[in-house]
Amino acid sequence: MKSKLTLVIGNKNYSSWSLRPWIFMKHTGIDFEEIRIPLYDPKFDQEISKYSPSGKVPVLLDGDLEVWDSLAICEYLAEKFPEAKAWPQESTQRARARSIASEMHSGFLGMRHALPMNCRKSFQDFSVSTEAQEDIDRIQQIWNDCLQKSQGPWLFGHFTIADAMFAPVALRFSIYNISLTETSCLYVDTVKKTPAIQEWITGAKNETEVIPAFEK
Repeated sequence: MKSKLTLVIGNKNYSSWSLRPWIFMKHTGIDFEEIRIPLYDPKFDQEISKYSPSGKVPVLLDGDLEVWDSLAICEYLAEKFPEAKAWPQESTQRARARSIASEMHSGFLGMRHALPMNCRKSFQDFSVSTEAQEDIDRIQQIWNDCLQKSQGPWLFGHFTIADAMFAPVALRFSIYNISLTETSCLYVDTVKKTPAIQEWITGAKNETEVIPAFEK
């Protein structure tokens, strides 16, 4: 796939929202350039204002067009690159995929706060709060329901935007060594072994910035 797209992202080590459109583009072969602006850097506001009306990452640049917010970016790419098969072809499954992607987009705050993204870390015996565990249980229910129907390896058989939305969650579960069902473990392994994720993790480990708030 040929394009002249630029994706502006934050730190690979910390920015889970940046990962979502990034992995979708990488995994589906959409060509793009990357601009990385470290989060919480003194120059962040000045730099991101050059690209993003919202003042946040990620943002996709396509010529004079700016598309911000991870899910909006992925939806734009789904229209621009139909060959990427961004959503399931069957209408009921497509509706389900959009529903769980949106649930991820707007929910699971307990899990997000308790398990901040940090690709350089690995935790043992991490104590999970009740609120976070409720989110973890709901996510596993989503994965189990989808994978039972699709038979894997991805939530809807082939890689879709729904998988891109849940990829950072799979990484979080691995980083914090969360106790998971067998089905969830297999899905986490599928995500982690994906070349695009391996490239992201390598990039994260090569970064030097440290954000204390995300260093548990």
